[in-house]
Amino acid sequence: MSALQSALRDYVALRRSLGTKFHAAEQRLNHFVEFMAQRRADVITYPLALEWAMQPPAGRPTWALRFADARGFSRYLHGLDSRTEVLPTRVLAFSGRVKPYLYTETEITRLLEAAFALPPATALRRWTYGCLFGLLAVTGLRIGEALALQRQDVDLAQGILTIRGAKFGKTRLVPLHPTTCTVLRRYAKERDARVNPPRGEYFFVAERGGRLLHQYVWRVFMRLSRQIGLRARSAHSGPRVHDLRHRFAVQTLVNWYRSGVAVEQLLPVLSTYLGHVCVRDTYWYLSACPELMGHAVRRLEQRWRVAQ
Repeated sequence: MSALQSALRDYVALRRSLGTKFHAAEQRLNHFVEFMAQRRADVITYPLALEWAMQPPAGRPTWALRFADARGFSRYLHGLDSRTEVLPTRVLAFSGRVKPYLYTETEITRLLEAAFALPPATALRRWTYGCLFGLLAVTGLRIGEALALQRQDVDLAQGILTIRGAKFGKTRLVPLHPTTCTVLRRYAKERDARVNPPRGEYFFVAERGGRLLHQYVWRVFMRLSRQIGLRARSAHSGPRVHDLRHRFAVQTLVNWYRSGVAVEQLLPVLSTYLGHVCVRDTYWYLSACPELMGHAVRRLEQRWRVAQ
């Protein structure tokens, strides 16, 4: 093991001890350490970090993520080896959050239909991906939360999901609609019929019963989204799995406004349901959807008229 690999192992352990999962960043930094080895370099410098961050085919948002990861690692290494350059901030910066793609009901229906039609007809994968994407759409779970669900976390008798180890290690309960419970029972039946005895404790599993990984889900989602026309065949950008969560949050707020309820009083409820650390993260959705912004402005105008 090289000195950089050893330092990265310790750095990852440190970040996780502070409450972050750090899985994606760890993967990117492993690639960075491999890049450094290819360049026969054992000290991080600004030119090397910039060259690595801007490698194709990634676009600017990914460049910013890579450089930010390398910057954090460089700060840690500088305390161990003063030769390490502390990388500057505001380099390749990507301003603002990615604008969410708001799926229509038709698009979600087509996505689920395509997932449930995945070949071969006798395999488990069509049930796995159809139920997984459907669960994300109707609950707003993060993809990592859904993949981390264990059998004991899915109480279909009570209609409750227990989300463990979410952001900052928090645990929360997510209620399920009876129709969702019905679909998940069917999935569990199909899963157990094909993987018996079970190979692990996870609720959603890969074809042979192993853990379903992010990269598997991403590949299938990319294939299906191109198949149904959500993105062009050669496109590297477009709707994401995570946008199902955005759509759930926005649609919930839209429905509340349309029904005339006091949205400002219910926002903390939605924030807790989604597992947001702060309610301001939920307020962000008001600016992410023009209809929501319009509802909010009209509600504010009504208050002004009453005040006058």
